[in-house]
Amino acid sequence: MASELQTIETISGLAPGGRLMGLDLGTKTIGIALSDTGRQIASPLETIRREKFTNDAKRLLDLATKHGVVALILGLPLNMDGSEGPRVQATRAFVRNLAQKTDLPILYWDERLSTAAVTRTLIDADASRARRAELVDKLAAAYILQGVLDRISALARSDAMKAERSE
Repeated sequence: MASELQTIETISGLAPGGRLMGLDLGTKTIGIALSDTGRQIASPLETIRREKFTNDAKRLLDLATKHGVVALILGLPLNMDGSEGPRVQATRAFVRNLAQKTDLPILYWDERLSTAAVTRTLIDADASRARRAELVDKLAAAYILQGVLDRISALARSDAMKAERSE
């Protein structure tokens, strides 16, 4: 059974070279993104159509194994005021069930406005409505994951600066 990561700092203790997988969990689809092995860049991987939980979990964990994933990052759909609504409850339930099927650590990341930001970018790029629908979930997963990667990078820089000062 997986242990939920309590803080982003915990990721630094994971095996080097392992990828992180970002997930944008929707009611009908799951957007999936992967980091590079250096954990600098998030790239969209695919969008899967939701079926039964068992099938969804199997597909996610098969992809995680195939790509050498060491942790899962799930977007947490908080309300704009930071409160938790029904979508957060559904996400937490999904994670509770998924954690019973894997030893991979799982981290939540605030996903407020991720889909809106990606949609705006696609509109600015003059993507058709059909093309936006095809891309938005996996791009939102990449947006969520990139936020985590940027935070990891900032923490590493901060730690390096503290170490230099103490020498």
